Amino acid sequence: MRPRGIRGLLAADNHIGAGNVLERVLAHGADPDMPCLTFDTPLDGHPAETALTLGQLDRQVAARAAWLHERGIGSRDPVAVWATATADMVLSYLALTRLGAIPALMNGRLRPTIAAEYIRRLRGVAVLADEEHRGLLAEHDLGVPVLGTPAEAGSGDPAGAPAHYRHHPDDPIVITHTSGTTGVPKAVLHSHASLFAATRHLLSMPQAQGTSRILSALPAPHTATVLMVNQVLGNCAEMLLLSDQGGEQVLDAIQRWRPDGVFGFSVTWAELARCDLSGYDLDSVRLWFNTGDSSHEPHIRHLVSVGSRDVVTRAGLTRVPGSVFIDGLGSSEMGHSMFHITHTQETDRYGRCIGRPYRFTKVAVLDAAGEPVPTGEAGWLGIDSPSLFRGYWNDSVTTHRFRQRGWYLTGDLVYADADGWYYHLDRAVDSVDSPDGKRFYTALSEERILAACPDVTDCTVVMVRQPAGVVTDVLLELATDADGSADRTAAVRKALGGEVGATLRRVVPVRSADIPVTVTGKVRKVALRERYLSEASR
Repeated sequence: MRPRGIRGLLAADNHIGAGNVLERVLAHGADPDMPCLTFDTPLDGHPAETALTLGQLDRQVAARAAWLHERGIGSRDPVAVWATATADMVLSYLALTRLGAIPALMNGRLRPTIAAEYIRRLRGVAVLADEEHRGLLAEHDLGVPVLGTPAEAGSGDPAGAPAHYRHHPDDPIVITHTSGTTGVPKAVLHSHASLFAATRHLLSMPQAQGTSRILSALPAPHTATVLMVNQVLGNCAEMLLLSDQGGEQVLDAIQRWRPDGVFGFSVTWAELARCDLSGYDLDSVRLWFNTGDSSHEPHIRHLVSVGSRDVVTRAGLTRVPGSVFIDGLGSSEMGHSMFHITHTQETDRYGRCIGRPYRFTKVAVLDAAGEPVPTGEAGWLGIDSPSLFRGYWNDSVTTHRFRQRGWYLTGDLVYADADGWYYHLDRAVDSVDSPDGKRFYTALSEERILAACPDVTDCTVVMVRQPAGVVTDVLLELATDADGSADRTAAVRKALGGEVGATLRRVVPVRSADIPVTVTGKVRKVALRERYLSEASR
């Protein structure tokens, strides 16, 4: 059957969910010889960067399901998966959900002590870990056995796999985790229905350009990767998944594999901003898709200047220079980006605009009591969506702390304008209240600095409240050809504006390696703030 017809069948399929997309795609008549997923590492004798067909993928998933089943893994069993290679993560996820088990996908960059504590808190039944991470866990009491490596699981006999587990919409199907900005990450639980809600909506719409041959620069264990695997399977599309999402690795992969769409987080676009894109062949790219934290204007403009896209003209469908960048705001808990805005070289709606909500979600801007605030006024972002996570695994206290009056509170501060456009100001934990009641925003300040200083590729604003008032330090990452000795204080102060500019203490050029980040590349502003508070107290 043609992919377009399958998309409609999947969107209307009451039995499909995030735990059985591969099974349902094949059941609806997709060609098993159709290429689908490509990994950047060898897999069961299959060469790296060589596409697996749907049929090959199904057999490799069945082999792992058989191996796990022989070791007693079944429905409702939480199994931690700690590895680096994207292939290990994706195939373990598909195999465990085939059994009705609950894969708990863990970022390979977690510190071993944090990883061990996270596994203990899961209270699962077993661990799968690649050789490197198995060694890192060897000295820790996990409370559960390490069954083996994801690669060993591939040695199972596909014919020995049990029948596909029949999922209920409420069945838990995956646990991913947050970035862990303050310690042990929170374990985010999604259900069969919740993690497919956004995909079902997208399958009911015309397939967007830039989604036929996708390069994924998303972290392998993140919710976004699970979403993209299911979206690609549903579209009968192709995707190359990278285990390393560094800027140079992404650019090299674009040249080799020639995708029409590149999906990633804002940290990757920031890394690409340091590169001279004119030295790369990026003509194949029509779409850049950002999820997680929203992106900064200069990073977006840098990307839409390359590639090309299709537009409808009087002469028909025409290919024109310049690609499309879709921005938004999402998180593991949201289950998908909740907002979207499309940028090209011609667009000019920036200033931290995250667009409008997707049709499948409801949003609100709330005060501290959970009541809606007037248009144009800043408040807490509240979400109500079928794509929302089911809660934090084994942590009902934190689950309920982020719920208020039927809304999930994302921890973001936003406002909406009179035309229904939403703007992201900051994460609440990164903003600072001044003694006189004003609130200052770090993300918005970074946006203004980057827009005003073309020789700055990225920046981090650290605000600290002290007895005498708020103090702001600005850390600048400079372009390779920028003058590192130049004093940019006046330009930065002007970009920040009167009130925030008055709090500026110093402007410091730094290297990207000097900035503490989480396992997914988010800046640990809380850690920076604690560092500056500690320095001030000496």
